[in-house]
Amino acid sequence: MLDLIPYRIRRPLEIRHHHRMIAGITETRPIVATGSGLTFLSMVCHADVLPWLVSIKSIFRAFDSGSVSVINDGSLTGDDLSLLHHHVEGLRVIPISSVDTGPCPKGGTWERLLTILDLSRDNYVIQVDADLVASGPMAEVVEAVRTNRAFTLAGGKGHDVLLTPAQAAARMAGSESTHIQTVTERILMDCPELASMRYVRGCSGFAGFPCNDGGRRLAEMFSTVMERKLAGRWLEWGTEQITSNFLIANFPDPLILPWPKYMSYFDEVEPDCADLVHFLGLHRYHRHHYGRLSQSIIRALM
Repeated sequence: MLDLIPYRIRRPLEIRHHHRMIAGITETRPIVATGSGLTFLSMVCHADVLPWLVSIKSIFRAFDSGSVSVINDGSLTGDDLSLLHHHVEGLRVIPISSVDTGPCPKGGTWERLLTILDLSRDNYVIQVDADLVASGPMAEVVEAVRTNRAFTLAGGKGHDVLLTPAQAAARMAGSESTHIQTVTERILMDCPELASMRYVRGCSGFAGFPCNDGGRRLAEMFSTVMERKLAGRWLEWGTEQITSNFLIANFPDPLILPWPKYMSYFDEVEPDCADLVHFLGLHRYHRHHYGRLSQSIIRALM
């Protein structure tokens, strides 16, 4: 029935209904974040507090250890922070204003990526979006962390391959899209600095960054090259994900998580078969898969 309502009216209704479905997450046991060489990092806003608790608790249980940090985008209230600290003992909160982006853009989740790269000098860091739900053991991810191997969620079916800049450009050659990701991928082969590099069309919503000492320098180099090519367009939303894809592809032996065991939900495959689902975009609340899967996690956490 909701599908018949215009999107701009329907979306707030879907969000409120979803929050009612997952309200039980506040009755689950807290997790205890401990320093173990593994860090989970998220950027959290006021609207995503409850979904993020589902996300981090569902993922954390596969490891049962690790520190947890969140970047406060500026919208978290005192009550939000109290709730987060109660449910994640040992939580570190980083004000977004304290993040130095250097030569890279500000906003568009760049602060999140650069914080990850700073933390990854001493830790394996997993980026955790608020709209993730993990219902399986995620053996591939656990093993990647154990062996200090980078990983990323694939951008979709068929995007589970590493590409040269020329291959990435060729894939987009026939596209008329003006989306910043497509535009950037089309020009990768025109950048001599990237000739020996690789690229993957991944999703930064769930990605693992191995302990390393060169990630930030590589991100700053890539951003500088792209800004020179794209000028003001490089300030658009989405450039952080492109950079995350580039970084993951150029760590040693990166893992692109197998689809659909790890998937973004586009209403192509039922999400019940997956170890982890990223509920994003227009299909996030479709048929209440997101809410029902979240409820099953909440019951398991009780």
